[in-house]
Amino acid sequence: MKKVFMLVITVLLTFTMAACGQETSGSAGGEGAGDFPDKPINVIVSYEAGGGTDTGARILLPYVEEELGVTVNVINKPGGGGWVGWTELANADPDGYTIGYINTPNLMTGYLDPKFNRKQNLESFEPIANHVTDPGAIAIRADEDRFTNIEELMEYAKENELTATSTGVGSDDHYASLKLNDKFGTKFKPVHNKGAADSKASVLGGHVDVLFANVGELASLQKEGDIKIIAVMSKERSPFLEDVPTLEESGFEDVYSWSARGLAAPAGIDPEKLEILRAAFEKGIKNEEQKKKMGDMGLQVDYLDGEEYKQLLKDDEKAVKDLSDLMGW
Repeated sequence: MKKVFMLVITVLLTFTMAACGQETSGSAGGEGAGDFPDKPINVIVSYEAGGGTDTGARILLPYVEEELGVTVNVINKPGGGGWVGWTELANADPDGYTIGYINTPNLMTGYLDPKFNRKQNLESFEPIANHVTDPGAIAIRADEDRFTNIEELMEYAKENELTATSTGVGSDDHYASLKLNDKFGTKFKPVHNKGAADSKASVLGGHVDVLFANVGELASLQKEGDIKIIAVMSKERSPFLEDVPTLEESGFEDVYSWSARGLAAPAGIDPEKLEILRAAFEKGIKNEEQKKKMGDMGLQVDYLDGEEYKQLLKDDEKAVKDLSDLMGW
C-alpha cells in the first residue's frame, strides 16, 4: 500500500508541476511563444504585385522562412492608398501569424487626414524591422521630346500643367509633386493610382506626363530603355543611378522624398513572439545574398531594429504633420 500511495503522490506532483509550468510560460496579455511558429505566416503587402514593396518582400521572405522554419506568404491587399491592407493588419489577431509591410509616409496620411476619421494610428502596430528606404525619383518616357532633363522639365512645368503619377493621396510621390509646386511654382497635377505598376503603365502608355516613383521601382525600366530617370530626390546620388543628378545638384533645393518600408505586427502581440519575428527578420535582412538581390533590383536595404524603426516612424509622422497646410488639413 505504501508503494501505491507514493506512486499516486508522484503522479499528482508531476501533474501539478506541469500545470504550473503551463500557467507561467505565458506573459501578460499573451499566451507565450510556445512552439511559435508552427504554421504558415501571412505578410500583407498593401499594394499590387510588381511594385517596389511587393518585389522587396518576395526577395526577402525566403530567407526569413529559413530562419522561422515555416512558409511565409505574401498577401497583396491594394487599395485606399494602402489602407485596405493596413486596416486588415491592425484588426488581425495579434497571434504572430499575420504581419505586414507598412509604408511611410502613406501610413501616416491615412490617419492624420481628418476626413478619414480613422481610429488606427502608430499605436495600432508593433514594429518588427525596417527593410528598405527607397528614395524618390522623377522619370519621363524615353521618347519624350518636350523636355529631356530635369531643368527643362521644371521650366516647362512652370508654364504648362503636367499630370504626374501618385500611388495615392498623401503618398511620398504625391507629397513630392506638391512640394515642387509650392516651392518652385510648377503645375504638376497628381493622378492617383493603386500602386507603382499602374503608375508606370500610365506613363508608358502616354496617359500621364511624368512618372514620380521610387528608385527601386524605376531602375529596371531605365535599364530596359523604356524610361529616362532625370532626377533623384535624395541628398546624395543613388548608388544604383550614379549618373542621375539629385534635385539639389540641379538647383532645386530642399525637396526630398523617400519611402521607408518595414514590417510590423498588430499591437498586442506577445513579446516573446515579437522577439522571435524580430530575430528572424534581422538575419534575413542582413543576409548578404538577399542584399545583393535587392541591389540588383535597385532596392536599398536599410535595416533598423524594432526600436530604431519605431523612432523612424515617429519622425516620419512628424514630417507628415508638417505638410498639413499643403494638404489643406
